[in-house]
Amino acid sequence: MAEEQEVDLVEISPNAEPPVCKIMDYKKFLYEQKKRDKMLKAKSSQITVKEIRFGPQTDEHDYEFKKKNAEKFLKEGSKLKAFVFFKGRSIIYKEQGQILLLRLATDLEEWGKVEAMPVLEGKRMIMFIAPKKKK
Repeated sequence: MAEEQEVDLVEISPNAEPPVCKIMDYKKFLYEQKKRDKMLKAKSSQITVKEIRFGPQTDEHDYEFKKKNAEKFLKEGSKLKAFVFFKGRSIIYKEQGQILLLRLATDLEEWGKVEAMPVLEGKRMIMFIAPKKKK
């Protein structure tokens, strides 16, 4: 029958009793499968992580500038990794660093939600903020 219609006989399920076959144009089937895979890949979103770095005693103007950038990153749909970097003896200002990150979290509450609270890792205090889903 496949030769009469000038198409291919494709074995669908070889383990079934009796084996299941289908008459189809195999090249067209492969093309449509590639097309479907490409569409699924296009629909899936790539998550990027943007970083913002603060010092433990970041000035008000610098904070506002970095907050504005963070807001822009979250609006784009990127995750945000905010961290305070402690140099030398500035590690004694851990509380100031934590207060700074928590303040940033409350300021950006409208555009993102905190994924991980501030955690001290070595000389860095890190916090992750994920963008809120668009409605």
